[in-house]
Amino acid sequence: MDDLIPEDPNQPYDMKALIRSVVDDHNFFEVHENFAQNIVVGFARLNGQSVGIVGNQPAVLAGTLDIDSSVKGARFVRFCDAFNIPLVIFEDVPGFLPGVGQEHGGIIRHGAKLLYAFAEATVPKITVITRKAYGGAYCVMASKQIRADLNFAYPTAEIAVMGPEGAVEILFRKELSEADDPQLFKTAKVEEFRQKFANPYIAAERGYVDEIIEPHETRPKLIRALELTSQKRDSNPPKKHGNIPL
Repeated sequence: MDDLIPEDPNQPYDMKALIRSVVDDHNFFEVHENFAQNIVVGFARLNGQSVGIVGNQPAVLAGTLDIDSSVKGARFVRFCDAFNIPLVIFEDVPGFLPGVGQEHGGIIRHGAKLLYAFAEATVPKITVITRKAYGGAYCVMASKQIRADLNFAYPTAEIAVMGPEGAVEILFRKELSEADDPQLFKTAKVEEFRQKFANPYIAAERGYVDEIIEPHETRPKLIRALELTSQKRDSNPPKKHGNIPL
């Protein structure tokens, strides 16, 4: 598992391989497999306990969230919450899929369905950030800010508003155009951004991550987390029902 995630943050890998490496008997029962393949949902067991798994798929559309994947994820999360099935989330999301078609189709409204589903769910929610966790998509994928119980991160995790390259191009546009060697200047600023912002240790200092773990520790950490949250009792504010974005 320690070699599964590439060092190059732009190189894809198969999230299903990671999931199967963690769950009992490498047995992952995926549902809606051929629909919105940039997100993976399904059932598995951890130390005999049934769990629902949601994971971004970097091998398809770089794992971005679009309209279909948001709706697919939201429906699965609400199903698990309805039947009291704990949720385990594997996060590697660079953001929402850009494009006119997505905007006209209502990506904000549909993305909010996944956000609402995670926020409203009262079952145990355990998140593992494997690599990218950028911007609003990071918040949507069961972040600490929307009541996730435990958040782990790999040392390869990048938790930031946006990717280092894009951030440097925006923040230092003038300096890049005036630099004697723009590429060298950009490389230095990207590395500085990674050190100051896009790494899991800064997020852990601020309380957004509970623990930074090595990939091979994932299974025992998740099993322990499920034991810790097995007696979880949570409730939403009293009301007839919530108003999910439709």
